[in-house]
Amino acid sequence: MGVRHVAMTVLLSASMAMSVPGMAFQPTNPECIAGAAPGGGFDLTCRLTARMLHELGLLATPMRTVNMPGGIGAVAMNHIQAQRRNDPNVVVAVSTGSWLNLAQGKFGRWTENDVRWVGAIGADYGVLAVRNDSPLRSLADLMAALKTNPAAVPMGAGGTVGSQDWMKVALVARAAGVDPRRLRYASFEGGGQAMAALLGGHIQVFPGDASEVKGQLEAGGIRLLAVLAPERLPGPFASVPTAREQGVAVEWPIVRGLYMPPAAPDEAYRYWVEAIARLTADPRFMEERAKAGLFAFPSTGDAFAALAIERVSEMRLLLREIGLVQ
Repeated sequence: MGVRHVAMTVLLSASMAMSVPGMAFQPTNPECIAGAAPGGGFDLTCRLTARMLHELGLLATPMRTVNMPGGIGAVAMNHIQAQRRNDPNVVVAVSTGSWLNLAQGKFGRWTENDVRWVGAIGADYGVLAVRNDSPLRSLADLMAALKTNPAAVPMGAGGTVGSQDWMKVALVARAAGVDPRRLRYASFEGGGQAMAALLGGHIQVFPGDASEVKGQLEAGGIRLLAVLAPERLPGPFASVPTAREQGVAVEWPIVRGLYMPPAAPDEAYRYWVEAIARLTADPRFMEERAKAGLFAFPSTGDAFAALAIERVSEMRLLLREIGLVQ
């Protein structure tokens, strides 16, 4: 009876996946490439997606995760382009950091137009954090201080000039009419070191991520000047205004999603887009996503492709304006 029950469950899962409109194609030996070592954001994207697609009956065959570290996705991109340009069974994890590297030409000759963008599974968001006793009480205070003397506002985060964290505050500086190259920015080995520097008074502003500052925010050690999201975030962030609410059109979602090889068949592309759309709309996935520290970011198919192309273009323009790329 138990064996029969298991067999029926497997058949039902396959039938559910096969019967969903637009999903007649079924992958064979599906694979998700994570362009980093186990434990990071790419790895999370692949493993969470693979597990939940199968659990929710959207993928009849379990999907394996293959870790391929190197260049925030550059090695994975080159692997896809050189060996698997038309493979319908593989998806690759991508993040905003990948888009930033594309903008800086770190993926070699490959650009944002050389893949098929599938969709996002969720996002984290940038925040601007200060100590709870900081004289900077709002985003307006920070922008006024930067206008007066950007070198007098020490700030820092994980990553160097040109990195994701630097870009968050660079966009705010540019909105204030300040050349981002004049910022006094210190590079740390990750957000933990940057938070310690903030709490220790060595820097005044930490442009970090919501997920990495949540603990200190709940403990009362820091205040947030803004969240770089289109609308307020839930939970402990609910009282923090967005930059847009304060008149500054700056957003920085750390998007986590997937792309496919450039020559993947249309029917396979439609399958993966529909699968991710259904996955991210399912309350059971939403619960697991929240446990992983990610927020909702509904974007698939054409909308996700337009977003990727637009964001890379925006980053390329900013990097060119401040002299980081030619």
